[in-house]
Amino acid sequence: MSRKRRGEKGLSTLFLILLLAVTAGGFAGLKLKLDGIGRAKAPGSSILYIPSGKALRMASFGYESVMADLIYLWAIQYYSDTAVPFRYQNLDHIFGIISELDPRYEDPYLTGALIAIYEARQPDLAFKILDRAMRKNPKAWIFPFEAGHYAQVFKKDFSLAQNYYGRAMNLPGAPAIARRLYANAAFRSQELDAAWKTWLDVYQTAADERIKKIASNHLYQVKAAMDTARITAAARKYRDRYRRWPMNLGQLVRAGFMASIPKDMDGQDYLYDPRTGEVNPATIPWKR
Repeated sequence: MSRKRRGEKGLSTLFLILLLAVTAGGFAGLKLKLDGIGRAKAPGSSILYIPSGKALRMASFGYESVMADLIYLWAIQYYSDTAVPFRYQNLDHIFGIISELDPRYEDPYLTGALIAIYEARQPDLAFKILDRAMRKNPKAWIFPFEAGHYAQVFKKDFSLAQNYYGRAMNLPGAPAIARRLYANAAFRSQELDAAWKTWLDVYQTAADERIKKIASNHLYQVKAAMDTARITAAARKYRDRYRRWPMNLGQLVRAGFMASIPKDMDGQDYLYDPRTGEVNPATIPWKR
């Protein structure tokens, strides 16, 4: 391509970018003029009129990604202005417009969810934005991974976190920690079989001895949870029949409530208190 042709193409691109910026600003300016509201008197008034993504696609003349960039940059500035009242009420719509213009543009999804969770304090809105990202980018692991983190940290909903981490860990390029976070969420939501299976897989496939040790400790924790639940259930049946807790765990076998008393993963007996019926592992998993 000749220097003249390249120069003409560069000028054309610059002109289109300027035109897109003027077009986007024109929507807001027109609305302000019609309403007779001055910008100085209305912080954030540039958002009073928000066109749809479909309308902006038509106005972009085929440069949807450029328009998406412009709106994204504007949105970052807009949501940085704490003087703007009610600025979060259009958060989903604004970042939805960007996704309509450029569905593969990952950063706005993450930023929109970040604003929703940390600034607006609206976890459900963050999930809505990330769910949209997953629909439009089904092979991107980052979106379910982030959603899993938000579900775990902000909602304390470990079943939801498990679901999102489970989606993330099976996608191409997902970090190894996604599988471990899935296993931990499964344990916290009492999906013990899933937690055991996943931690066992982590243990058997880990090349790093530190990761193997972490997985081993979690396996100990999961087995202890399953074993103590079984023993406690049997002890309660014993109490219901004999009106007292068994004096020792051996009585559960002799009375036919258990075939045998399991030991922990290190071969130690579980600790039993005959006054309360409480059963605990002999070791704290992280001190093994």
